Amino acid sequence: MRILSIQSSVAYGHVGNSAAVFPLQRLGHEVWPVNTVHFSNHTGYGAWRGPLLAASDVADVITGIGEREVPGRGDNGAETVSVLGTADAVLTGYQGAEDVGQVVLDTVAMVKELNPAAVYCCDPVMGDVGRGMFVRPGIPEFMRDAVVPAADLITPNHFELDFLAGVETRTMDEVLAAVDAVRERGPRTVLVTSLLHDAVPEGHLDVLAVTDEGAWAVTTPQLPISPNGAGDLTSALWLAHLLTAPSAAEALAATTSAVYGVLRATLESGFRELQLVPSQEEIVHPSERFEARRVR
Repeated sequence: MRILSIQSSVAYGHVGNSAAVFPLQRLGHEVWPVNTVHFSNHTGYGAWRGPLLAASDVADVITGIGEREVPGRGDNGAETVSVLGTADAVLTGYQGAEDVGQVVLDTVAMVKELNPAAVYCCDPVMGDVGRGMFVRPGIPEFMRDAVVPAADLITPNHFELDFLAGVETRTMDEVLAAVDAVRERGPRTVLVTSLLHDAVPEGHLDVLAVTDEGAWAVTTPQLPISPNGAGDLTSALWLAHLLTAPSAAEALAATTSAVYGVLRATLESGFRELQLVPSQEEIVHPSERFEARRVR
């Protein structure tokens, strides 16, 4: 599978492309990372260095990729096509400004024109429980009104789902109704992470996947750790497994099992950053398997 990943990048640690590219490659997929920033470390440290790339620079890199050509499928075997036409998916995470978001939308439209079978997976990074919105004003509305409707797959956390749906959810039925409301606006597949509802056992959390075929949930222990980049890792693995696994239920089980394995290894290490490289075997062969159950 070939994936165009447009996200932030850090030299130290694992967020954005620095959290998504290696796991996807470890699963055997080709990834074309396009960076929107190149920081020394993620902003959770309170201090960082490095450039925030202009939207025009991001667009220029994508244009350059599109100018590369590979052999096509013409009758004589000599036809060439743009590399972007061979992309199976576009993956995006944090979008710091509307102009970068517009580059993303233009790129998704271009890739889909070249390959109508390509899908767009958007992690609508905006905020979280306990922190509220942590993006600048205007971004949440832009994500809700422009970016999310253009996506095929979205991966909001519980807080972000409630914002997108304009409701506050406490029960699984309310969560499913909120997901359905968002799905009516465009994205047919929704993965809700860090889901806490009234039926989740204490000390646990749910991850919920909803597609046209049904809805499934996985319950895992809630580890006392919330490292930056965990959402980026989850979105990348969900996209990869959804496009390759026999079913959405199996993709959900594979994704949650791998993420849990990496998080547990990170907790045990005592380090703040995701331990992607030391725990890379968890990405491919998770040591603990969680099964998905149908909830609708």
